[in-house]
Amino acid sequence: MSSTGTDELLALRLRALAHPARLAILRALAETERCQCGEIVRGLPLAQSTVSQHLKVLKEAGLITGTIEGPRSCYCLDREAFALLARQVGPLLARLSGEDGEPRAACSPGPQEDALV
Repeated sequence: MSSTGTDELLALRLRALAHPARLAILRALAETERCQCGEIVRGLPLAQSTVSQHLKVLKEAGLITGTIEGPRSCYCLDREAFALLARQVGPLLARLSGEDGEPRAACSPGPQEDALV
């Protein structure tokens, strides 16, 4: 996968994680290997339709998998996707924070850059 494609997938997954309800859903799914949608709904102060929309976002981002078993939809974490996400985000944050050991040039704003702040 190209760097652009990798960055697009990373951004999609980070956007999916950027909502408190979706984080709560992921925590609930992490407690079990399989969870029905109704069980997730009962654990959250949200309407079933809202939870379904959040599940859709998480599934589209590839963070969860889902199957339909009769009248029930069952969801679980895609642990491989989370392992990849951890491998991508850790080094990125280390690089952005300057904790990756790479030498950095000192950065001071120039006269035009001050106006952008």
